[in-house]
Amino acid sequence: MLRETLLIFLSLFFFGYADPAPKCTRNSSFIDFESDFIMVQHQLRGHFKIIDDCSFRVSQFDMLSGSDVHWWGAIDTDFDNFTNGGFIVSDHKLNHTYANLTFVVQLMKNVTWDMIPVLSVWDIPTASNFGHVLIQNITTKNDGGEEKEKRKVSVHTEPTMFDNCKVLSKDFRVRWSLNLKEDSIEIGLEGATGVMNYMAFGWANPNATDSELMIGADVAVTGFKEDGLPFVDDFFITKYSECVKNSEDGSVEGVCPDSIYEGPDRVGLVNDTRLIYGHRSDGVSLVRYKRPLSQVDGKYDQSVVQSANMTVIWALGKMRAPDTVLPHYLPQNHGGLPFETFGHLVLNVSQNVNDCKGPLDAGDKEDQDVIIADAKVPLVVSTGPALHYPNPPNPAKILYINKKEAPVLRVERGVPVTFSIQAGHDVALYITTDPIGGNATLRNLTETIYAGGPEAHGVQASPTELVWAPDRNTPDQIYYHSVYEKKMGWRVEVVDGGLSDMYNNSVVLDDQQVTFFWTLSKDSISIAARGEKKSGYLAIGFGSGMINSYTYVGWVDDNGVGRVNTYWIDGQDASSIHLTQENLTHVRCKTENGMITLEFTRPLVPSCSRGKRPECNNIIDPTTPLKVIWAMGSRWSNEHLTERNMHTVTSSRPILVQLMRGSAEAEQDLLPVLAVHGFMMFLAWGILLPGGILAARYLKHLKGDNWYKIHVYLQYSGLAIIFLALLFAVAELRGFHVSSTHVKFGIAAIVLACIQPANAFLRPQNNQMESSQHLKG
Repeated sequence: MLRETLLIFLSLFFFGYADPAPKCTRNSSFIDFESDFIMVQHQLRGHFKIIDDCSFRVSQFDMLSGSDVHWWGAIDTDFDNFTNGGFIVSDHKLNHTYANLTFVVQLMKNVTWDMIPVLSVWDIPTASNFGHVLIQNITTKNDGGEEKEKRKVSVHTEPTMFDNCKVLSKDFRVRWSLNLKEDSIEIGLEGATGVMNYMAFGWANPNATDSELMIGADVAVTGFKEDGLPFVDDFFITKYSECVKNSEDGSVEGVCPDSIYEGPDRVGLVNDTRLIYGHRSDGVSLVRYKRPLSQVDGKYDQSVVQSANMTVIWALGKMRAPDTVLPHYLPQNHGGLPFETFGHLVLNVSQNVNDCKGPLDAGDKEDQDVIIADAKVPLVVSTGPALHYPNPPNPAKILYINKKEAPVLRVERGVPVTFSIQAGHDVALYITTDPIGGNATLRNLTETIYAGGPEAHGVQASPTELVWAPDRNTPDQIYYHSVYEKKMGWRVEVVDGGLSDMYNNSVVLDDQQVTFFWTLSKDSISIAARGEKKSGYLAIGFGSGMINSYTYVGWVDDNGVGRVNTYWIDGQDASSIHLTQENLTHVRCKTENGMITLEFTRPLVPSCSRGKRPECNNIIDPTTPLKVIWAMGSRWSNEHLTERNMHTVTSSRPILVQLMRGSAEAEQDLLPVLAVHGFMMFLAWGILLPGGILAARYLKHLKGDNWYKIHVYLQYSGLAIIFLALLFAVAELRGFHVSSTHVKFGIAAIVLACIQPANAFLRPQNNQMESSQHLKG
């Protein structure tokens, strides 16, 4: 019982399905005001009514979800009032998709209706207006100041609202409202389709058979022109083909506008459709038009009997732009499957129909131009008027890139981007994580700036050049904006180029089945591995073999989420694979055409104490060759590993990756040059230097100073061979690195070996010592 009560309470709290507060008064002159919402974006539509002094009702409410959406009050609908003067008016949040819902919303205690001439649905992180209502005082007063009757407010005043809606396909709907007094019907075609696609709807010839419904049909074709303006045109179909003009007699046939059949002088007389409204938002086209019911041109148009069941046809498809032969926007063959891109049904327009549950959700919501950055061509940044800014409200002046209004900028990781900034000295470009821009710190927020700043400004006569190179750690989506003004720019899409562009070094591992990429930093290393054949997972390990190796496994789970886990392996069965908790950052894993790519960044030296956990011993020394192995298999799991998770193919031997040099070679028992280094060191330390010491100790019985000459020759030969062996090792390793214990001991030994001959060279000769003693005596 307690659980059910709690669930009911939570649903009331989050969704606002509640009655008005019982103690709320009805004294305001705004009481009973009602209006449709003005759709701006996120497919918001619905009806609004003020109930009392502290609540309002929303009905037939549709909205695509946002990130942090609130009811927002403002003085006016201009950019400055919305962004700088707006405020939250209710605790009720709108953080999910709404589908034809009705609910009541309570105002905050300190909010009254006269404070909010504009009530908006507002997304705070992006400063986005999804839609709003202009609230009016509906009580009139006479000359004596006495209140008179409240003015009647009409319903469905917004062109996005209709009395009826019918689903034609998952991406296409028809909405309509009848006006019998004017003998007309207003129709809205709404489709989640491309910006240059057409939407067609109309009535079939009543005498046509089911197989020839298009012939003789009266169809309205709607869409958007290149300049973004909507259009509607009246078409008549004579043939199952695109509109074709006969070059000999000028006649036309196919799916053609009515005006073409009668000639250019009859355009206004035979086009019975009249455009009322059109907009393009969130990848959804909406065009509203009006046509008569019965008073139509009987030659090319069909009368609509408002109470009859009549057959209608519809289609979606590509549109052909006007040319010199046919100066009209013309539909091309729709193609596709029935009831996806075309279809028919029986419709009675007088019946109340509303089976459109929720807003259309387009797969591609972006209509902005896309600018793809090229490393060799600078991007010209300027300013211009805001005509089709994608995230209203916005300032009157916004950023243009290469003469495109606030385009989506697409860049590749590892490829430098050059901006030529010519937007004026009052506009400073910067690349930021903040979706609004204008310096987030002024709003007490944090942001990460990747390039630009207050100094990145210039004019056409003296542009400023800004070079930015996104790397593998740059987020997939960031923004370009002005430092001094909010919402002047738009999105930056950061995509993966070739891995070779994002990493400084790469080698092919054993059997040429896996490519290994890396970039060294001061205290960390960024690593990527790409399988060159299809698999369910890809694993790379550091070690001579599977046993006693530190392993990184990348795979994509059943939900399509890429994962990378770390393991310590001390055996050959599944129970010997132990999950570890290495400090990995910037982790990515994806699959393309069945081939796995994993990426991560890790510290060279783990932050935990050695010996505390297995992963604490996983130290990468850039001066020492890193032994890398790999394995692939058909399936991996985040837990409960079994023998079925074992690999199906592995490397046959480790590859020694020279991290400093950027090269690799197969592991051998001993590298030839290093073997020579070792032999020379043995010769020097094991034979020559000890031989010189023994000569000084045991060969003094030889005639003259022969023992001394043997001693000196052996010592200097040993030192020469030591230095020669050291040069061989430095040449092989391509650098003199002192981080390993072996090198440290070697340097110490060489220094000690040099002390004795240095002492012999600096001390006085025997004859000098005898002379000194003679003078003292």
